[in-house]
Amino acid sequence: MSIDKKPAASASRGYRWRYTIARRLVQLAILGLFIGTARLGWTLFGQPLLSGDFTSSLLLGLVPLSDPFAVLQKLCAGHTPELTMITGSLIVLAAWIVLGGRSFCAWMCPMNLVTDLADLLRTSLGIKSDMLRIHQNARYAVAVGALAASAVSGVAAFEWVSPQAFLWRELVWGLGWGCASAVLGVFALDLLGMRRGWCGHLCPLGAFWSTVGRVGIIRPMFDASKCDKCAKCIRICPEPHVMGLKDAAENGFVKSGACLNCGRCIAVCPQDAIQFGLRFNAKPNQTFMNSNQGERNA
Repeated sequence: MSIDKKPAASASRGYRWRYTIARRLVQLAILGLFIGTARLGWTLFGQPLLSGDFTSSLLLGLVPLSDPFAVLQKLCAGHTPELTMITGSLIVLAAWIVLGGRSFCAWMCPMNLVTDLADLLRTSLGIKSDMLRIHQNARYAVAVGALAASAVSGVAAFEWVSPQAFLWRELVWGLGWGCASAVLGVFALDLLGMRRGWCGHLCPLGAFWSTVGRVGIIRPMFDASKCDKCAKCIRICPEPHVMGLKDAAENGFVKSGACLNCGRCIAVCPQDAIQFGLRFNAKPNQTFMNSNQGERNA
């Protein structure tokens, strides 16, 4: 089952980029709920709408929502998280398994707004070379390092230095130097240091959600019978290594946990070969790369 079937080639620009528009609305809406609850006292049925912060929050004063990676750090630090925090982390984990794991990075994390802006400016200025060379798997080493540092220090180490945590907290509670340093540091890295330097190579939270994403249920489905191998999806992808056409054809969907489920590939595909769907409904194609259909390689 495909979630959307309107052909991309004949769709309006707004429709083709509907997932990017939706992502921005979701990100801003979540920030708005936090800010409105913290500063304006927004309530529903007499309960705060969304209180807390990036690490642990409470929806309507009843439903706990917690960052599973923060819980892991607490456990490594030798602390037993409160039952509500454990429950909240399980709720969040289950939700993002359904939504695709690293969808968190593209649809919820506020730092995505900063890194996408840096990438847009980088493209506009024609910056193609990177000053730094870091493998995308370095983020997994950083994640392990964060857990090790938590064990040694006795505190959730990454939470003390997380740029997105700084940004989130200060957007909600008040702008300050923490917000400025977090934004400018990541922005400069992504603009001048290397493309997608933070989210695509260094962020340990992204590494955690990439691991979860390997079992994500909602995935970009790939219809090999429609693909003409133009590779526009690969060029637009923030994580181009996940868009292997051969692997996508063999699995019937983009399998890599590093996929952001951002929908950019859907927006640019002229053949409507990619749509969001459930991985259980995938239609593998074992002969795709050997077929003669559309040999227009990028």
